[in-house]
Amino acid sequence: MDTVRIHTISLGCPKNQVDTEWMLGGFGSAFVNAAEPEDADVVIVNTCGFIEPAVSESLQVILDTAEALAGLDPKPPLVVTGCLVSRYGQDLRAELPEVDLFLEIRRQGELLQRVRELLAARGGQLPPFPPARLLTTAPGFAYLKIAEGCDNRCRFCTIPSIRGPLVSRPEAEIVDDARRCLDQGRKELVLIAQDVTAYGRDRGQKALRGLLEKLAPLQGLEWMRLMYLYPAGLDREMLSFLAELGRPFLPYFDIPLQHAHPDILASMGRPFRRDPRAVVEQVREFFPDAALRTTFIVGYPGETEERFAALESFVRDARFMHLGVFPYYPEDGSEAAALPDQLPDEVKEERRDRIMALQAGISEELLGGFEGQELEVLVDRPHEEWPGLYEGRAWFQAPEVDGITYVSGENVQPGRMVRAVIEETKTYDLVALA
Repeated sequence: MDTVRIHTISLGCPKNQVDTEWMLGGFGSAFVNAAEPEDADVVIVNTCGFIEPAVSESLQVILDTAEALAGLDPKPPLVVTGCLVSRYGQDLRAELPEVDLFLEIRRQGELLQRVRELLAARGGQLPPFPPARLLTTAPGFAYLKIAEGCDNRCRFCTIPSIRGPLVSRPEAEIVDDARRCLDQGRKELVLIAQDVTAYGRDRGQKALRGLLEKLAPLQGLEWMRLMYLYPAGLDREMLSFLAELGRPFLPYFDIPLQHAHPDILASMGRPFRRDPRAVVEQVREFFPDAALRTTFIVGYPGETEERFAALESFVRDARFMHLGVFPYYPEDGSEAAALPDQLPDEVKEERRDRIMALQAGISEELLGGFEGQELEVLVDRPHEEWPGLYEGRAWFQAPEVDGITYVSGENVQPGRMVRAVIEETKTYDLVALA
């Protein structure tokens, strides 16, 4: 067979999506996208298993996909990989006999060979192909994963046990990956890792600065965005360097603070325990107009009403442009799951709703300040329902996690950077005319 039709479902974070892109790229020109599992020669589900809702979603997707394939003859092989497999491997094999192949993250490089074996057993053969990466994001941007795993030991987190310790990609390999993305017309590179500021630390060096110096001059790169910046890594030296670096670096800081009360931060085992206000103030000292994004966990064990009120006060004062809130989940295998003073789910959900209601007002006010301004908008895709209307992003909107800019006008096409006037602002989104 000269082609292989693959239906892929990639769940979870951008790091997982990059893994999927590398797996699909291994099939080279033989890869053909199958829109539905019933039309595929192979079905691949790349799972998430980070927190309880992600585990439930992954299991449901596997079951639904297996059911869709059950009556087919011949039945396409069902391959399941990703965080769920690395976390619960043996248990999954016993509970999901419908799956033909489970592949842990560390063995994803074997996918092509294993698929060859599955297809050969059904009478199909594939020729060899050089490894590549098949981009699956909107045409204007690409994710650039610079490291795998994490050396931080936050007590609520299972990532180190799932993805292992920090392993930084070689600089030359990252730069080559970036060039290939830009050669395909991408204008924005979004650097991702579990902790971007830790890049190179596993080799005993602070290597992020050198990497950014290599990436910034690349031909075609207009925006460079850094995601998942741990507070401890944003010292004055790094902020000073970023300020001097300038464009294409975007003054967008995604800093997962997780909480604001020192007792909760200490209990979480966060790698930084200073007042988070100091982190925010220091970033704004170097970047007065920075767009700040963060995430918080509410309902962590021992979070009294007083400690939650401290978080609420911090959100009110810090005025983040983007903010996500997650109720605490006592994850199997995490130290925090065994802590005393666990809180009921209804308390966690009520606190999440309070923070999000507070943030909605802040977001609406901040976005309102852009009305009437002309901004660059990177166009992602056409609107599904309104012909002539497109979804895009301004510099302060990261792909797939923040609000969007709805843009229309002449020469507006996916993958293009256009200048547009902001005509209307909403709670989380903008409306613009190019």
